[in-house]
Amino acid sequence: MRDHYTGAIIIPAMRSELLRDLQGRELIADVTTPDELDAHLTSGRRTAYVGFDPTADSLHVGSLLPLLTLRRVQLAGHRPIVLVGGGTGLIGDPSGKAGERALNPKEQVAEWAERLKRQVRPFLDFDRGPNAAILADNYAWLSELDVIGFLRDIGKHFPVGAMLARESVRARMGAGISFTEFSYQVLQAYDFMSLMLLHDCSIQLGGSDQWGNITAGVELIRRVQGRPAFGLTMPLVTKTDGSKFGKTESGTIWLDPTRTSAYEMYQFWLNTPDADVVRFLRYFTFLPPERIAELAAVTRAVPEKREAQRVLARDVTALVHGEPAMRKAEAVSAARFGGDPAVAADLPDELEDVKHLPAEATGWPLWKVIKEAGWVTSTSEARRLIQGGGVEVDGVRATSIEQSIPPGRHTVKLGKRRIHQLNIEAPRA
Repeated sequence: MRDHYTGAIIIPAMRSELLRDLQGRELIADVTTPDELDAHLTSGRRTAYVGFDPTADSLHVGSLLPLLTLRRVQLAGHRPIVLVGGGTGLIGDPSGKAGERALNPKEQVAEWAERLKRQVRPFLDFDRGPNAAILADNYAWLSELDVIGFLRDIGKHFPVGAMLARESVRARMGAGISFTEFSYQVLQAYDFMSLMLLHDCSIQLGGSDQWGNITAGVELIRRVQGRPAFGLTMPLVTKTDGSKFGKTESGTIWLDPTRTSAYEMYQFWLNTPDADVVRFLRYFTFLPPERIAELAAVTRAVPEKREAQRVLARDVTALVHGEPAMRKAEAVSAARFGGDPAVAADLPDELEDVKHLPAEATGWPLWKVIKEAGWVTSTSEARRLIQGGGVEVDGVRATSIEQSIPPGRHTVKLGKRRIHQLNIEAPRA
């Protein structure tokens, strides 16, 4: 790991249980003043946070790494905060974006923020006494800001030269960046300071693309409050074959079970390449190092068994969807790939409950069925999928986006493997 205040490569012997675990799992990309952070963590119970902006109605598997790192924070005896960006989600983070984000309506951002709050709850313990998790929304304080006071008291601590030098800004200078997105780093820094004042939060965690935003908060707290604050980033998850992590032929792997079923989640992890599986076991499971080493040895000796992939798929699917859904997904996977063909033929691909839609007097256009059922995120995505020949209804490929779906039970196939069960109610007489 690298200390960005000195630029030195640091491989310290950590005393903190949390940092030892993160270091052993190769989950530390960058850290501010590692020795000071180590001493800070070993001298008492600390509070750390991760922020998630509501840019969609669900988190995806790329969000799992920081979310599970917060869980490690709590298991090590410290207090985690999940900050949902109901305020910053109205602005948009320029990090990792080639162009300006589209600004979503305020009501939609608020709805997405509420969904994210419900979605993160199963991953942390909110009833754990002194280190019970906290759920916060930065709209609570950002919406109350006074512009003149904010510019006088906070803005003066942000040299424009330093702001322009941050990677998230520098990468966008050619394509252009608005003042709205340029100001994002100031708002995130203010979030960090607000959480310190509200909850004595002294550590911010995030992906390595958040380093500039995180250090901005560390510096603001030290200048304004004169208190120690720390930042730690995790590596961005990549695949060794060059393909994008969290994407499949049928789209993004979401944490919301209505958008990505337990079966589809299980299959995603089961299909992890041998070159990635050991690293992903370190990142996404809570298995001890000894067990991961055993699975690494099995992968090298008999890769065709795919034992490491099965363990990875079981553990992560159970974390996201729960143990019963994972068991069902595993059973269907076994039946379909190597089990009784007669049993497999009767099993739906995604193990979802039947999606029910109310009656419509004029019938349901296919694009609307796909959108209203929650199988795609937008009308345009539904239209593109149909026009590209990627939708079948009851075994027949759809050719028109306006194709009417009559009342009754139907099987809708999206892409190569995503099969959904649909029931459209009949109109009342």
